[in-house]
Amino acid sequence: MFRGFYTAAAGMIAQNRRQQMITNNIANANTPGYKADQAALKSFPEMLLSRLGGDQSGTRKVGPLSTGVYMQEVIPNFIQGPIKQTNNKTDIAFVQSNLPANPRTGRKGALFFPVETPSGVKYTRNGHFTIDGQGYLATDGGGGYVLDSEGNRIQLPTGKFQILDDGQILINDQPFAQIGVSYAADPNRLIKEGSTFFRTENGQALPAANNNPNINFKLKQGALERSNVSIEQEMTDLMSTYRTFEANQKVLQAYDRSMDKAVNEVGRLG
Repeated sequence: MFRGFYTAAAGMIAQNRRQQMITNNIANANTPGYKADQAALKSFPEMLLSRLGGDQSGTRKVGPLSTGVYMQEVIPNFIQGPIKQTNNKTDIAFVQSNLPANPRTGRKGALFFPVETPSGVKYTRNGHFTIDGQGYLATDGGGGYVLDSEGNRIQLPTGKFQILDDGQILINDQPFAQIGVSYAADPNRLIKEGSTFFRTENGQALPAANNNPNINFKLKQGALERSNVSIEQEMTDLMSTYRTFEANQKVLQAYDRSMDKAVNEVGRLG
């Protein structure tokens, strides 16, 4: 059997999955707080071929043979998206942050809003919040309740409130609660759920960034962090993916014609 048949097929499968990832990024280009996914493609282990027999004794190295490629993982890009002014008092955005570098990876971490959901505490950068019928500050669409710095739901007695840079909520100029902010030292270890939710691998809560002297951040009321998807880059990557898929498809078709000749012409009796 032609080994290249499987190599080309593996390339088509990998590019098909990459195409699905890119189209999902494009579909969420206007989703607040969405972090674009990035694909990490990796080659399967290569085989070292050797020639046996022939005119010379022993073995002769032919060379390595690739066994195909696969999509190893999908990693979100946690670069902050642009800020959009909405003037909606329940919209909150991270507009500035100074985070320490992770000593293991050398990269900075990321900040999130902790949200209580039916399946546990999740984390999001989507600050498009609302006030439900009971006065709780919740995610838009009823996905969960925004938590304060103590890990409790925030129930507002009135719709007139002000949010300071550090997340303090003022009602009648008096401190009422503080919006919780969680810190992930290595955000690439988080597991993405849906479009804008993340959770930890072991279910443990992320440490709080509130009142942490090593973490500085600033929140802005009436603003949203937009998706960090670059439509231009995604369209370019999409065209590249299509071309790579078609190239593998042509190789596959060539192998198919060769197999057809081997079975129906070369192997014909009489």
